[in-house]
Amino acid sequence: MARPLRIEFPGALYHVTSRGNAREPIFLEDHDRRSFLHILGEVVERYRWLTHAYCLMTNHYHLLVETPEGNLSRGMRQINGLYTQRFNHGHERVGHILQGRFGAVLVERETHLLELARYVVLNPVRAGLVDSAETYPWSSLRATLALTEPPAWLATGALLAHFGSRARYLEFVREGVGQGSPWAGVRGGVLGSDRFVGRHADQIEPRAGESEFPRRERLVHREAVAALFPPTVAADPALRNLRIRELVASGRYSAAEIGRHLGLHYSTVSRIMAARPAPGPDEQIQDLTPATPATGRR
Repeated sequence: MARPLRIEFPGALYHVTSRGNAREPIFLEDHDRRSFLHILGEVVERYRWLTHAYCLMTNHYHLLVETPEGNLSRGMRQINGLYTQRFNHGHERVGHILQGRFGAVLVERETHLLELARYVVLNPVRAGLVDSAETYPWSSLRATLALTEPPAWLATGALLAHFGSRARYLEFVREGVGQGSPWAGVRGGVLGSDRFVGRHADQIEPRAGESEFPRRERLVHREAVAALFPPTVAADPALRNLRIRELVASGRYSAAEIGRHLGLHYSTVSRIMAARPAPGPDEQIQDLTPATPATGRR
């Protein structure tokens, strides 16, 4: 099987994710989240990273990190390895808790830093865990807004410098609710302008024995299918079918994957897809995920 390519160089900016095996929870209690943040802080200081944003969900996490010394893989091995050890020790478990290798998208700082920082901290809102991103306790947003004491390793200056005040930054974050995902523009694990992507073309092209990027690497940023079919959608055939068409047409999920989740035969999903053309960009479905307490599970 092809292994995901890693593009590493001094000053690179990445959106990083890592998920639990079979989408199982990787944080069972707040102690786990505090332990992870402690490890993250140690790695950030050891490898001299700049961490612009983070968000801990239930079965995965997001980081927006810059690596002045081009050492992303080394640091991520430390984070995921140490956290697995401490999680297993604390819960008397053995084995892997994270699904394969971490996912990383190389990001052009000038065009996508602000967009990705907003995307990261809005994850709890998109998942229906909270109504307002600034109320979620396990992302970097509250520290960036000085609602809590920011850890020494969190780099808030680069974001706030663009807005002049925390209030304007919060307004920018709130404006992102309901906006589309930035991942449609990812090409070969790189997000940015044509010039930026072209600059790394020799690293993007498949090498011998690596005919393409593994599917899990390309789709690492997609939402969990359960979050896309909350009861209000699954129980309404019209809404359900519209969401099925949008997801399959976008390539985010296959008809078979959606059918397994909804208990529908593949042929039934195929008939739904054939019933009418997939919605255009102005027909995207509103996020109908019901709100749940902030400590709920995504």
